Amino acid sequence: MLIDQAQYELTIWIWLGIAACTFILLMFIRAPYGRHERPGWGLRIPARLGWVIMESPCIIVMTIFFGIGVSRWEALDPVGITFYIIWITHYIHRSWVWPARAHITSKKMPISIALFAVGFNSINAWINAEWVYSLHYPYPIEWLYSPQFIIGVAVFITGMGINIHSDNILFGLRKKGNLDYKIPYGGLFKWISCPNYFGEIIEWIGWAIATWSLAGLAFAVWALANLVPRSQSNHQWYIKYFEEYPKDRKILIPKIW
Repeated sequence: MLIDQAQYELTIWIWLGIAACTFILLMFIRAPYGRHERPGWGLRIPARLGWVIMESPCIIVMTIFFGIGVSRWEALDPVGITFYIIWITHYIHRSWVWPARAHITSKKMPISIALFAVGFNSINAWINAEWVYSLHYPYPIEWLYSPQFIIGVAVFITGMGINIHSDNILFGLRKKGNLDYKIPYGGLFKWISCPNYFGEIIEWIGWAIATWSLAGLAFAVWALANLVPRSQSNHQWYIKYFEEYPKDRKILIPKIW
């Protein structure tokens, strides 16, 4: 335990306040990477390298806390192991698999964005790891068949499936060496512009339910703060550059928004 529970909870409430400010800021300023990448944000590095650098702290921090927790607890901890597998499965895919598969060889990313993401991911991983493997460690074995855990894991897996399937559709739009953007079709793209982001938001709502923690809730709120504005920016970009873009396609929530 790095801090006591009162300090920890205060830290999370501050973190939630920063999330709210970030949401407002990103509704007016597009984060400069991907299709919105633009000059004026400093030195740039290869986008693939940037993704690996900025997502890997989530693996490192959670693994350190998991190892410390296991070393303190002599008995087998199935719940802690399960949470570790869930977290690491997502971040191995996000940190290493996705960058390896994405057609971003010629793309660049501002190093400032990568470093900002390193800071965010390190804090976010610490907050969640501190709860799961320190303040609330170990979860009782009964947690594995509690409604929160079962529903949360089911929601997480559903979200990750949507996220990966949507990414596969986007990967299929480009042949190697072709950096042109195209209108995606299929899957949830039939109804919304950003099902990959929708899936990731669903994942972390599932994590919040499964852990039943303020830390998990904070992560879900941050997912919304980052990805809702990004989804709106992408939707507006599609409409601007493609006259034939489907008029009835919503931004992030089918039939609603």
